[in-house]
Amino acid sequence: MKLVQAAGAAFAAILADGSVVTWGAPDCCDYNLPDEPRTVKEVQATDRAFAAIMADGSVVSWGNPAFGGDSSAGQDRLKNVHSVQATEAAFAAILEDGSVVSWGYPGFGGDSCAVRERLKNVQKLQATPRAFAAVLADGSVITWGDPSYGGDSSAVQDQLKNVQEVQASGGVHGGAFAAILADGSVVAWGDPKYGGDSSAVQEGLCNVQQIQATLAAFAAISADGSVLTWGDPTSGGDSSRVQHQLRNVQHIQATGLAFAAILADASVVAWGDPGHGGDSSAVQRQLRNVQTLGWIVASFNHFLSSTNIFQLH
Repeated sequence: MKLVQAAGAAFAAILADGSVVTWGAPDCCDYNLPDEPRTVKEVQATDRAFAAIMADGSVVSWGNPAFGGDSSAGQDRLKNVHSVQATEAAFAAILEDGSVVSWGYPGFGGDSCAVRERLKNVQKLQATPRAFAAVLADGSVITWGDPSYGGDSSAVQDQLKNVQEVQASGGVHGGAFAAILADGSVVAWGDPKYGGDSSAVQEGLCNVQQIQATLAAFAAISADGSVLTWGDPTSGGDSSRVQHQLRNVQHIQATGLAFAAILADASVVAWGDPGHGGDSSAVQRQLRNVQTLGWIVASFNHFLSSTNIFQLH
């Protein structure tokens, strides 16, 4: 088995021979499920549908049509596909020529007609639950989908230049994007309650190296190892409780509502919702001499440790 991908109520596994096996909710698995005579390279999922990139660069999708399970309208363009990204109910594919094809529920990013002519030389795609952001080769960003989820970046468009990376938050009622620029500054947009407004910490967002996101908050690591957070306080957007400990931070990972940071001395600091991993006090004595081999693996509910990811001595 090479990969397991999950929709909201089903799984899809790529087997060693390139075929796919799905199980779970019938409308995700069985609705218009095609035969797989060709080798599958990658599978992406919305909440109720799957899309597979085949070895020949074509795309096969199945599941609930309203959630992207029917890609027939754009099938003639889905050739030489490089990668696929997904919102809750839509897919977007980057083709080898840098153009983009989207399908699925229009209000969740399935309709990119309004920006299609601008979607050229696309290098990366990022997604909130209901919107897409495309980073172009010239460092500009094009967005589409639900405005309350970051689908409208017009208010910050003149700032979105030389973008290096985009991170996304998103929950039931909203979402946001945050972009790191080449000079290390950060631009955020979308629902303020989900981190779309970084003005409270903007002056401190300098020389940012990495941004991580929970469902409703962002955390940024600067070159000096300091951390700034913004967004929903209960989802990790308020790090004041541990701010004095957040020095020489090397890496941050997130669950749905909490963050955990690995420091240079190999210790770990966590904050956010205690029920989602934001309180590590019960195991704090054990979180010493963490020898990182990768990073802390995050799930929605808890931080999961694995000896393949880090070792405690």
